[in-house]
Amino acid sequence: QVQLVESGGGLVQAGGSLRLSCAASGSILRTNAMGWYRQAPGKQRELVATMSTGAITNYADSIKGRFTISRDNAKNTVYLQMNSLKPEDTAVYYCTLAQWGYNYWGQGTQVTVSL
Repeated sequence: QVQLVESGGGLVQAGGSLRLSCAASGSILRTNAMGWYRQAPGKQRELVATMSTGAITNYADSIKGRFTISRDNAKNTVYLQMNSLKPEDTAVYYCTLAQWGYNYWGQGTQVTVSL
């Protein structure tokens, strides 16, 4: 089993920044992908960004140039630096870890961007 604990969400004004963190523990393989999805009210969960242990990244077009994903493999922790936040970034952000074709999910952290 894998446990994911997210932190760093909150309320910020448009144009501001937040940094999300997610620490993984448990049965973690050396090769995996960690990242972030988000779900806004009334919408489906969508990809934000992922990063493999080999540092291969994948970003959603809507956040390119504003968000940066990084990870510390020694700590099994992934980060999401979010800059130039917009009201449409408001959502619950979920951390995920994928290994052996299975996705584990965190409990989610709320990010709210006000005008």
